[in-house]
Amino acid sequence: MKILRNKVLSRYFFILIAILIAGGSLFVSNFLVKDLSKEERSKIKIWAEATKEAATIDENSPMNLIIIDILQSNNTIPVVLYDKQADSFSSVNIELPAGDDEQAFLRKQAEKFENRHEPIIVDFEDTEQYIFYYDDSYTLKHLQLYPYVQLAILLIFIVIAIFAFLSTKKMEQDRLWVGLSKETAHQLGTPISSLLAWIEYLRLKGVEENIVDDMEKDINRLQMVTNRFSKIGSMSSLSRKDIRQTIMDSISYLEKRMSKRIAFSFDFIDEPTYANINEELFGWVIENLTKNAVDAMEGQGSISFRITENSGRICLDIQDSGKGIPKSKFKEVFEPGYTTKSRGWGLGLSLVKRIIESYHKGKIYVKHSESGVGTTFRIELKRA
Repeated sequence: MKILRNKVLSRYFFILIAILIAGGSLFVSNFLVKDLSKEERSKIKIWAEATKEAATIDENSPMNLIIIDILQSNNTIPVVLYDKQADSFSSVNIELPAGDDEQAFLRKQAEKFENRHEPIIVDFEDTEQYIFYYDDSYTLKHLQLYPYVQLAILLIFIVIAIFAFLSTKKMEQDRLWVGLSKETAHQLGTPISSLLAWIEYLRLKGVEENIVDDMEKDINRLQMVTNRFSKIGSMSSLSRKDIRQTIMDSISYLEKRMSKRIAFSFDFIDEPTYANINEELFGWVIENLTKNAVDAMEGQGSISFRITENSGRICLDIQDSGKGIPKSKFKEVFEPGYTTKSRGWGLGLSLVKRIIESYHKGKIYVKHSESGVGTTFRIELKRA
């Protein structure tokens, strides 16, 4: 549980850092945009005053050159100049469309600019009035777009980083699963061989046959468990089998070793239900889910197995009368390390999910769960 909490906290921390970076970028960019917008308005005011002076000053005046320089300095900010007395428009830094009504086009541009910035009004000798409509410069427009481009790049980076993290994590889990499984199978091999030899020795000594047979069944069962572990990490062969029989064989073994207060029921299709499975691994799934159900019921209750078909897929529902699973934990229960028991590693359902999805190309999920009523797990396999 501690591992899961740390993983969740690390995800939230990563998201928080990304939000802070994005927020900081927007704040700085917004500050720069406002500052540059004020500066451009000041330039337009100076440019408007220079236009007024140019109309009244003597062309031989030394100030005329300065005014001309001011007028020529604006080569980035689009401006529409409206002569109210003549009811005509002129423009600076605006590309006029060919063949269209120039005055109508500039009138629309002036209306558009007015919605963005308050126009600057200049009076000429109490009789003439000019109105200056202006837009943001191309530099300012690009600066306004920059934060959104930056956010898009940041988002792509986050998605790639999360994908890489999850891929790396999955590879690490795969290596851990394979290494642990292979080592377990290897370690079990020697004592099993020794036990088989002891079985033969007991037979030679005339020990009661039914006792030796029961011991041999358990050793064979242990051998099957070893084979299961050895198949993890390798391409296990699948064959067309009736899953009803595999379920019954697994429950038949478990039922003798479980509390008599556990009631099993089966609701199967009358005809054989064939799917491509590996019997040993699929039986392992049934055993894990059954044992989990018994633990959830604390040794007393009912477990039902129901098979239905839907669009060429076999649906196996395993329902118990246990304490239930909160809806928020439906996906988390399949994570490695998740457990509500005081002992165990919390690998059972994670192993089940891996066997069904990775080896059998099927699906497993919590179909329904209600506190104090029970839980239903569903396995979906393609019908063979």
